[in-house]
Amino acid sequence: MTLQKQVDADLKEAMRAKETIKTAVLRMLKSAFKYGAIEKSGADAELSQEDAIQVVRKQAKQRRDSIESFEKGGRTDLAEKERKELEILNSYLPQAMNPDELAKIVRETIAEVGATSKAQMGAVMKALQAKVAGRADGKTLSTEVAKQLSLG
Repeated sequence: MTLQKQVDADLKEAMRAKETIKTAVLRMLKSAFKYGAIEKSGADAELSQEDAIQVVRKQAKQRRDSIESFEKGGRTDLAEKERKELEILNSYLPQAMNPDELAKIVRETIAEVGATSKAQMGAVMKALQAKVAGRADGKTLSTEVAKQLSLG
């Protein structure tokens, strides 16, 4: 089942169960899918599975940014609402890599690329993006790459 069809099915289920937060998040996600499809190739287009995952990842990132902002502003009530939304969005993303697995793949990629300094970080990141295929966000990847390149 595609991600979009899964969201549709879960939205119907959430509406029947009267889960207001989940219903709102899934409606927003459906809308984001539609905007993504229109951006890509017109109103009647369908997003590929990879594009749909990117849309979910973008929405999750917006929630993380909002949580950070609300916490800085002392609005824990709003931060908590965003956390619940983020939890729902994360359930639609592929399982994230654990730190050990991430460190190992970064180490292997650095060796493959032959990078020895932070100046070659771009080449390492490009190779890594293809390998992790959305199982780790860019910020986490770049932090790990920078850490390992500075150690080497």
